[in-house]
Amino acid sequence: MTRRMAFPRLKHGVVAVAGAAVLLLGPACAARGRIYVRTGPPMPVVERPIDAPGPDFVWIAGYFRWDTRVYVWVPGHWARRPHARAVWVPGRWVHGPRGWYWIEGRWR
Repeated sequence: MTRRMAFPRLKHGVVAVAGAAVLLLGPACAARGRIYVRTGPPMPVVERPIDAPGPDFVWIAGYFRWDTRVYVWVPGHWARRPHARAVWVPGRWVHGPRGWYWIEGRWR
């Protein structure tokens, strides 16, 4: 004979608060629009880009992104400059008092 455990029904607000508590106590938390991760990213993968597809292309190196539980490698790629003098500023992981957070790369 199999016994089943009965759990009381919870209102949606209680479930949302419980879910938020699990996120904050897990390996990452969110504050000020950033996701903070307690462990730093692994060493970057060394990539050897093939020849550029054209003179107005820039190599954007790969990086590790946080995927709710683990770091996942995003491979590098060639991107066309938005204008002739554009310079790619790579994204980077920064360590702060709350943990590690990602700053997106951008064109300057």
